Amino acid sequence: MMEDIVFIGQIAIKSSVAVLLATIGEIITERGGVLNLGVEGMMIVGALAGFAAGFATGNPYLAIAAGAMAGGALSLIHAFFTIKLRSNQVLCGLALTILGLGLANFLGRPLIGEAGVRIRAFAVPYLSEIPYLGEIFFQQSPYAYGAYILGPLAWYVMFKTRAGLVLRAVGEDAAAADAAGVNVAATRTIAIWVGGLFSGLAGSYLSLSYTPGWKETMTGGQGWIAIAMVIFCTWNPLRAFWGALLFGGLTALQFFFQATSIDIIPAYVLKMLPYLLTIGVLVLVTSSGKRRRSASPADLGVPFSRES
Repeated sequence: MMEDIVFIGQIAIKSSVAVLLATIGEIITERGGVLNLGVEGMMIVGALAGFAAGFATGNPYLAIAAGAMAGGALSLIHAFFTIKLRSNQVLCGLALTILGLGLANFLGRPLIGEAGVRIRAFAVPYLSEIPYLGEIFFQQSPYAYGAYILGPLAWYVMFKTRAGLVLRAVGEDAAAADAAGVNVAATRTIAIWVGGLFSGLAGSYLSLSYTPGWKETMTGGQGWIAIAMVIFCTWNPLRAFWGALLFGGLTALQFFFQATSIDIIPAYVLKMLPYLLTIGVLVLVTSSGKRRRSASPADLGVPFSRES
């Protein structure tokens, strides 16, 4: 019994890392008042760039950096159109996803089936020896350990530092922040770029660690799930861990039933569960009261212009 629980827990953590990283990045972006629906596109470009850099250089550190920077570079396109040109943020985000998917699928064709760098899991000394919990949480990929740190760090910066106060002020009332001397355009651009770095990092995890290799559309909609998780965790990076773990747990059940040949639930239903969860989350949020609505930044999705 405990062996099964440990197995499910390990897979749940592995399956949650990409969604967790992307969710943290989108929280940072949206706290600055910008809605970016291009997470899926940034993730797939990060996955391709990370794998391609690892394939070309054999250096895992360069591969990770390339994945993150590719996501950050794509996010700057969104920043240009939404901040400089004040275009519709929803349409720009959707276009960014289409661009990222098309670009990655086109450029990645020569790399399909190739073997590249693989970032393997390793056990953290002492912590991995904790019964059950050590096996679940501390025998994971370096990406998972990074996510354990980046979530609390993002929360601390956002709620306990002046930089975080400025970010939240811009997201809540850009005009008031501008009147107080804050450079709204620069703050939002940095927030979008940091969000892109996280999304690219999440994508590189998929191609370098989770399922090493490259294949088209390997993100499988996880960018959209990350966007839903932002609402679920009320724009709080600490709560993002539990939302991502819930997604990972449903994915782990699919692997568990396949590995044990248990046919209680049809396989195609299991594959649908994480996405049904996303729909369920959105339904619950839209039907909830003031608490969740008040958690949303007041100026989210609203372009800012000093002239107006």
